[in-house]
Amino acid sequence: MSGLKILRYVAWAAVAVLLGAIGFVTAQHYLGPKGGGLLSPAASIGGPFTMVDAAAGRTVTEADFKGKPTAYFFGFTFCPDVCPTTLAETQMWIEKLGPDADKVNFAFVSVDPERDTAEVMRDYVAAFDDRIRPLTGSPEQVEAMLAAYRVYARKVPLDDGDYTMDHSAAVFLMDSDNRFVGTIAYEEAPENAMAKLRRLIDNAG
Repeated sequence: MSGLKILRYVAWAAVAVLLGAIGFVTAQHYLGPKGGGLLSPAASIGGPFTMVDAAAGRTVTEADFKGKPTAYFFGFTFCPDVCPTTLAETQMWIEKLGPDADKVNFAFVSVDPERDTAEVMRDYVAAFDDRIRPLTGSPEQVEAMLAAYRVYARKVPLDDGDYTMDHSAAVFLMDSDNRFVGTIAYEEAPENAMAKLRRLIDNAG
């Protein structure tokens, strides 16, 4: 093997080691020392918002969710699969938590304020569990909350002239001080999701 090829192999090996080290450090920063799937509360996700609680018929802010941990899911009522699946899973988590479910806020946040009026959101979520709070608002209010929570959402035109929404599918977990601590992935194993919710409750004291 020529000296040039050897130098190239050494260079690529060094890059691989460096990337591996960066990946490990990044994972440790976000997952914590035990890699438990809950992110550091220091992560800059979350913040002030003003929305409408469609079930209660009133304006709410992040202060209304303080004092208990919260599980936020961002979606829309015209969603064909991800959103109803996640809401059904949320209903299952609530049932499995039993009385402890009252120690957590659950909220379904619209990413499609153009169609998800307060009435539409209220009726849609009513098909699941009434402890899931349906949140919507003006386009400006929704956009501000999506930005604060680093939620991806994009309108996707359809061939028939209508549109759908592409959006983040994870459930965002916040502690009782409205600090981000982790996520539950779409269709995550039920035992993992329940463990995260139990830990969220236990850490709230």
